[in-house]
Amino acid sequence: MKVPLSWLREFVDITMSPEALAHLMSISGLEVDEIIYSGVEGAELVWDAEKIVIANILEVRPHPDADRLVLADVDYGSDEPRPHTVVTGAPNLFAYRGQGRLTHPLKSVFAKEGARLYDGHKEGRVLTTLKGRPVRGVMSDAMLCSEKELGISDEHEGIILLEADVPTGVPVRDVLGEVVFDIDITPNMARCLSIIGVAREIAALTGQPLRLPDPQVMMEGPVLAGRAHITIEDPELCPRFTVGLIEGITMGPSPLWMQRRLRHVGMRPINVIVDISNYVMMEWGQPTHAFDAAKVHNCHLIARLAQAGETLVTLDDKERDLTPYCENDVTGPLLVADPQGVLSMAGIMGGADSEVSDSTTDVLLEAANWEPAQIRRTAQHFKLPSEASRRFERGVDIELPLIAQRRALELMRNLAGGTVAEGLLDEYPRKQPPLVLDLPSGEVRRIVGIQLSAHDIADYLERLGFQTEISGSLGIGDIAGIYGGALDPLYVRVAVPSFRRDVTMLADLCEEVARIHGYDNIPTTLLEDEIPFPEDHTVADTQQAVRDLLVGAGLDEVITYSLLDMATVATVNPAEAHAERYVKLANPNSPEREHLRRSLLPSLLQALRLNLQERERVLLFEMGNIYLLPTTPPTSTDPESWLPDQPARLALVLAGPRAALSWQGAPREVLDFFDLKGVLETLLAHLSLHQRVAFVPLPDDERLHPGRAARLMLTQQTDGTPLAEAVPLVCWA
Repeated sequence: MKVPLSWLREFVDITMSPEALAHLMSISGLEVDEIIYSGVEGAELVWDAEKIVIANILEVRPHPDADRLVLADVDYGSDEPRPHTVVTGAPNLFAYRGQGRLTHPLKSVFAKEGARLYDGHKEGRVLTTLKGRPVRGVMSDAMLCSEKELGISDEHEGIILLEADVPTGVPVRDVLGEVVFDIDITPNMARCLSIIGVAREIAALTGQPLRLPDPQVMMEGPVLAGRAHITIEDPELCPRFTVGLIEGITMGPSPLWMQRRLRHVGMRPINVIVDISNYVMMEWGQPTHAFDAAKVHNCHLIARLAQAGETLVTLDDKERDLTPYCENDVTGPLLVADPQGVLSMAGIMGGADSEVSDSTTDVLLEAANWEPAQIRRTAQHFKLPSEASRRFERGVDIELPLIAQRRALELMRNLAGGTVAEGLLDEYPRKQPPLVLDLPSGEVRRIVGIQLSAHDIADYLERLGFQTEISGSLGIGDIAGIYGGALDPLYVRVAVPSFRRDVTMLADLCEEVARIHGYDNIPTTLLEDEIPFPEDHTVADTQQAVRDLLVGAGLDEVITYSLLDMATVATVNPAEAHAERYVKLANPNSPEREHLRRSLLPSLLQALRLNLQERERVLLFEMGNIYLLPTTPPTSTDPESWLPDQPARLALVLAGPRAALSWQGAPREVLDFFDLKGVLETLLAHLSLHQRVAFVPLPDDERLHPGRAARLMLTQQTDGTPLAEAVPLVCWA
């Protein structure tokens, strides 16, 4: 996620350098992949404070000898007695040509001769130095810049136009210069998928106060209740659904400051309503969706699962057939619908039939909370990743929908006009009380290895948004005896905030304390507990010794699926392909993964077949468990009697030429039964079992090579392990 430094500074004071801040974030869990500099120190192109400044365009005159050029009279705050004339072909100035002195001058970026810029007429980013020259008979020694020439983007179809309140003559880098952190947000840091989320972490790490806004909206329209409606069919899948309405808006582009911020975070400006929705999502982390109210029947929004036969044309103009997904998975995709049909794919992408357009005057705004696993499965099934689904599938704070509603509606009222209806609809059927955990100060020492007072622990947690209360003894006896040492007898009662879904136990709180204290500040300590007596690992050690020997003999270890189907078994041994002899899964993911294996060979031979497609000589082995039905009837008093037996097995398979290709071109012998027998004899000798086994010939079998099949028998064993060479027909099956 891209995070602009200027946006962060709206919520927390940052005095350290971008490099120091990036390091601080990285060691605390917010890994900064890259720092992107735009126009400031650290960038390839640093905008010269003297030569690239803000200017007023006072008048746009026709060029005397070119229809596609204009002359712009510019005031950049200098002492020049008259405006500076610049020749430009910017199409966004043509509308002002010939109007005389502009009543409201345009603000733009002015570059003087000698300024270093990117060449706007060349592919890629090529640095050049601005030099004056005549353009169709008119001397021009300066330039009005596009975004490409400053390196902001690749846009070169017009010059940059700024807000009217930007001061004239100030360096552009003080206005447009930016530092953007590209942060890799890991799943456990989902709360940081917003500017405010990252700002909260920085405030906690630096000890600076967090300026958390409290969005409010002026509601002057008719009461919304009774005019709009919400239905949630399954609160497990949609725990909360809110709706707001703004009427009488004027559709158009969003303001330039918002467009710039959206571009910095990697989003493309579209129109004022969509941009506000995206802006609020990036700021707060709560996705919202704007419907054209005229296209929603009776302003009734329904959160439900898809039904067989339904389709949806999404905003990318692709028709999505929802039926196959419904048939393969009874939970299906979540939708937002009205009584007449589907409107959007919940939490992922809107529908084309209900999107806002240039003719939209009334907007129905939805902000909801969706079950994360459901959104993840739907997005993966339809291959529709989006910024919204990225947040919902990791979990969004259930308290955010109303905050996002107020923030978005007020921005719409200010930037698009219109009147906000009185009240918000909020369907929240199953409110959950906050999780409360009692954290003894000694628990932090036991887990982290640092001695902190209860007051220090409470301070660290409060910085992160936890509510804390310091209390006396837990009433569990000698706390010092429990945690080892003379400790602070106090404990911290912690109320976990709604945006910290990842905190569920005391160890999570200890981790947060360690993060804010600083991992670099944790001293090296020796283990105080008694070192436990080492457990007996004879079986594991023997298995590892077998692996090492087989690898040393030239075999490769494979690990195959424990699940298979009867068709795979039948290709190896039709007599074994009886489903009633196998442990069957109650809820298999697919028919090919329905039964637990009774032998390693079917899957191992499949691996052999795939490898032989890539190379001619393959030597494989696998060590793993097989799963057999219980030999004794299960009883209700012994739950483990229902579990399958899981004996360990070893399987080997050799195929291909015995030796690599000779430079002499001599014919090569193929691996056979005796090579396999030799590997086993070496293995048995290493395990000191060679004097306790015998190779007993097997009876004829159509699948095996006559005379090259035997059973490996331990002394006094009635049933041994077979080893054999398959006939060519079976090899190619």
